[in-house]
Amino acid sequence: MTIERSGLSPLAILFLAPASGALVTLSLAPFDWWPCGILSCAILAYLLSNCAPGQAFWRGWLAGLGLFGSGASWVYVSIHVHGHANVALAAFLTVVFCAGLALLTGLFAWSYARFVRPLPGGMLMGFPALWVLFEWLRSWLLTGFPWLYLGYAHVDTWISGWAPVIGVFGLSFICALTGTCLFLTWRSREIGSAMTYAVIIILLWGGGSQLKPIEWVAPAQEDTLSVAIYQPNIPQERKWDPRWYEAIVQQYQDDTAPLLGNDIIVWPESAVPRLYHQAGEVIDPISENAAAAGSTLITGIPFRSHDGRSYHNSIVSLGTGEGVYHKQRLVPFGEYVPMEGLLRGLITFFDLPMSTFTPGPEKQIALRADGYRVAPFICYEVVYPDLVARAAKQADLLVTISNDSWFGNSIGPLQHLQMAQMRALENGRYMIRGTNNGVSAIINHRGQIVAQTPQFVSTALLGEVQLMLGDTAVSNFGSKPVIIGCATSIVLMTLMYLLFWKDAD
Repeated sequence: MTIERSGLSPLAILFLAPASGALVTLSLAPFDWWPCGILSCAILAYLLSNCAPGQAFWRGWLAGLGLFGSGASWVYVSIHVHGHANVALAAFLTVVFCAGLALLTGLFAWSYARFVRPLPGGMLMGFPALWVLFEWLRSWLLTGFPWLYLGYAHVDTWISGWAPVIGVFGLSFICALTGTCLFLTWRSREIGSAMTYAVIIILLWGGGSQLKPIEWVAPAQEDTLSVAIYQPNIPQERKWDPRWYEAIVQQYQDDTAPLLGNDIIVWPESAVPRLYHQAGEVIDPISENAAAAGSTLITGIPFRSHDGRSYHNSIVSLGTGEGVYHKQRLVPFGEYVPMEGLLRGLITFFDLPMSTFTPGPEKQIALRADGYRVAPFICYEVVYPDLVARAAKQADLLVTISNDSWFGNSIGPLQHLQMAQMRALENGRYMIRGTNNGVSAIINHRGQIVAQTPQFVSTALLGEVQLMLGDTAVSNFGSKPVIIGCATSIVLMTLMYLLFWKDAD
C-alpha cells in the first residue's frame, strides 16, 4: 500500500502532536471541557493518517508526552515536596516518568500505522479499537497506570448512560470513534460520507441518552444510612513523625466524638500512624465507644502479618463493624520500591515512610458495617475498573479512603475523585470517599457527587447513603466484553484484508 507524504511541516507536527495529548487532560477534571477529548482523537487520527510507521511512532510519542506531561505532572509534587528531591532532580524524574509512559502512545501509533490503518475499516474502527486496547494495556503493564482515560470525561455527559453497560473503556471507544468520524468527515468532504458518520455519532450519543434514565439497580431498603466522613487535614510532614503521634490521635478522638451515633464513620488512609497491633490503646477505646453509639468506624491503618514477615496498607472496620482488608494494588515508590536493591537509599524519594508494603491477597472478604457488606479500596485501587467491579458485585456499598496529600495543590486529587465517580456509576453503588485533606465526598449510584468537602481544611462531612441491590453489566462482566470486542474487531478486519484486499493492493 502506498504511503502518502504528509504536507505538514515539522514545526506544525511539533505543535499539533503534543497539543492533541494535552487536549485529553483538558477534557478531564478539574477542567471538564469534555469535547476536547474528542477533538484530541480527531487530530491524532489526522496526524497518523498518511505517515510511515516510524514517523507515526514519534508523532504518537509526542502526543503521549503532551498527555502525561500535562495530566500526570503532579508526580513532581510527590518527588520534590514529600520526597525531598531538589528541583532539578524532581523535574528530571518527572520528565523521565512522563516520557516513559509516552512510549506506549508511540507504540500505539506505530502499531496503528503498520498493521491496522491498511485494513478495511482500519481508520474508522481500527483506531478506536486499538486505542482502547492500549488503555487497557496501561492498566496492568508494569503494575499499571490506569489514569487519564478518555472515558473519564463522561461521568455526566449524554454517553454516561453507556457506563453501567460497557464501562470506562467502552466510553473511551465511543470518544475515539466519534473523533475518527469527525476526521473522516473533514477528509472526505462528501455529503454521503458525512451523513454516514453523522448517523454513527447520533446512534452512539443518542443511545447513551436513552440509556441514561434506566435504573440498573434498586434500593435495598427504604431507609438510608447516616454517614460521617472525618477529614483531618494533617500535614504530610507530621504524619509519620513520632513526636506528633499523640497530638494526631487526640485530634481524631476529639473531632470524632460528636460524630458518634452515625451509622458509618470513615477516617482516611493510614489515619492511625502506627501498626495495628501496636495501637490497641487507641483502637480499643474508639471501637468500644463506636459500638456503644451504634456506629461502625472504618479507618485506614498499617498492619503487620501474624508471622511478622510482611506489612500491609490496610482498612479495619470497628465498632458495630468487623473485618480487615489489605490493599492489593500498591503504588510504585510510594508503597514499595521496584528494584529495591538498586534504588533503596539512593535518594530520599526512594525511602519514603511506609514504602515497604506487601500486596494483600486477591480474594478477600468484604468488610461488615452492622451486617451490611462494604467493598473497601485504598487510594490508587479505585482507579482499577475490574478490581472494583469484582468487589462491588459482592457488596451493598463502596468505600474508598486515600491520602491525597501526596499530590499537593495539583489537579491529581480532582482527577482521582472523578475516577471514583466513574466506579460508582459503572457498578450502581454509592461510594463513600474519605481523604486526609480533600476531596472527601459522598457519591451516589449514578456517579453524582451528593456532598463534598473543600480541600485543605479540617472538617467533617455528614450525609446519607442508600444500599443498593442488583448488578450492572460491568459488575457482572468487568471490562472483558469491550476488550474482547476490540481485539476481535481487529482480527476480523485482518482476515478480511488477507482474504479479499491483499491481492488488490
